[in-house]
Amino acid sequence: MSSGRSAIILASGSAVRANLMRGAQIPFEIVPADLDESILKRELGNGPDAEGEHGAGPAISMALAKAKAELVSAQHPDALVIGADQVMTLGKTCYDKPKDMQEARNRLRAFRGKSHLLHGGVALAQAGETIWDHYQPSHLTMRDFTDGFLDAYLETAGPAVLSSVGAYQLESIGAQLFERIDGDYFAILGLPLLPLMAELRRLGALDT
Repeated sequence: MSSGRSAIILASGSAVRANLMRGAQIPFEIVPADLDESILKRELGNGPDAEGEHGAGPAISMALAKAKAELVSAQHPDALVIGADQVMTLGKTCYDKPKDMQEARNRLRAFRGKSHLLHGGVALAQAGETIWDHYQPSHLTMRDFTDGFLDAYLETAGPAVLSSVGAYQLESIGAQLFERIDGDYFAILGLPLLPLMAELRRLGALDT
């Protein structure tokens, strides 16, 4: 990387997002954003009465991505800071990450045989302001798996499922939960990597 390029910072503590960027060989640093997401979610109406076909999902994912990027960017004004977030909706109801394994089990039982939507937001900030953002929705349909399969899945996957809003990890055994996926694979994992890399190239931060 030439000395004239801006440093790239990932404003996230997500191991999956970091691994996606490492896999793509993007040079970056990690500076997690210290952000109370619950405040912003309450302001945007994180519930079934939120406006819009998919509730507050699209607005929350984008607002959180921008807020994370801008918060870290204010501390590192010369860098290009990446903020990302993901919200899951079934109908108009938004879901946060499950608090424990029982909540994960209940959620997966409620979602089986149904289609849900993952709202992926990513933003780039510099000098404390968003300079680019992208929204990427993905539709996922779970198969009607048995309770026995669900128990075996959770035992195999373990507490790692609690780091996913959907209580699944598509890159591993979680793939067995689904019968159809319509969306960007990287966005489902938590980071719309292809449009992000295109913008980083346009800004001169990656080789063209």
